[in-house]
Amino acid sequence: MKQKIRVTSLLIIAFVILILGMAVGSVFVTPADSLSIVWHKLAGTAVPATIKATDVSIIWNLRLPRALLAFVVGAALSVAGAVMQSVLKNPLASSYTLGVSSGASLGAALVILGGISIPLLKMFTLPILGFAFGLGTILLSITIASRLDKGLENNTIILTGMVISLFTNAVVTLVSALSREHIQQLLYWQMGSFSLKDWKTVFILLPITVVGILIIMHYNRELDMLTFGEEQAKSMGVNTVRVKWILIVIAAAITGSAISFVGVIGFVDLVAPHIVRKIFGSRHRLVIPMSAILGGAFMVACDLAARTVIPKQDLPVGAVTAIIGAPFFGYVYFSRRKRDA
Repeated sequence: MKQKIRVTSLLIIAFVILILGMAVGSVFVTPADSLSIVWHKLAGTAVPATIKATDVSIIWNLRLPRALLAFVVGAALSVAGAVMQSVLKNPLASSYTLGVSSGASLGAALVILGGISIPLLKMFTLPILGFAFGLGTILLSITIASRLDKGLENNTIILTGMVISLFTNAVVTLVSALSREHIQQLLYWQMGSFSLKDWKTVFILLPITVVGILIIMHYNRELDMLTFGEEQAKSMGVNTVRVKWILIVIAAAITGSAISFVGVIGFVDLVAPHIVRKIFGSRHRLVIPMSAILGGAFMVACDLAARTVIPKQDLPVGAVTAIIGAPFFGYVYFSRRKRDA
């Protein structure tokens, strides 16, 4: 009964934050009017005459797709973080630890600085190469780790990912230094933003994220077993190497897809899964969907703060998540050290 109350409460909180993400901004539209606009648009009926046409345009064309995109990105990153922490049995593990963000940054740098364009897919060149490089980086990490350690031990994967991530970041820094006229654009992309995003981005990213989460949910039993240790999981019939490959690649795929569209946004995949496990326990049947809900709501709230804290100034949302996430990272790290001491 308590679990149902917690789930319902989180769903209500997420819904309220999503409404605020639509209503609050440089032009305030009441939550009632915002919901009315969305309802009438979805139903295909005329919006009431009492609502201004400019408000309709602001909600439907700008804020709703932005809020939904923020929610989807937050859900993707949080679920990926939950998977990485469980698979690698490390509370500080994430897709970023294995080099997804650094790989995507390298892909973005090549597009922005080199003027690369894919024929017939010009507007998708940045997200496609960002995704490809991010996924390629983690595949390289796992491949090297499997050569060094046939059992794919967790520490081997993490250390290999960190080494490749540091190397890739060094390459990005070097490339940026050689092309100073584009350095501001690249820096802004590396800090993440949802500005100037429309329905097209939502329609592309939403199915990728939903399919990825459903595949991960299919392995919730294996995830539960892996948290008890690889030896126990093997004794229960889990092919740990195969399952690790599948889960890590899927987590990297949804992370790479998300950050390739909006830029690098960190710490969400660290914060949300930890809070979810504190509230809902460690069973992944709940951890995965609740991480998606909480992560999505958290991202919408951070994006709302990014565009309202300073009037007429749209801050990079990655800066907001870092301000919240960095102290949280320190808390998790030092509390873990104290517990292990």
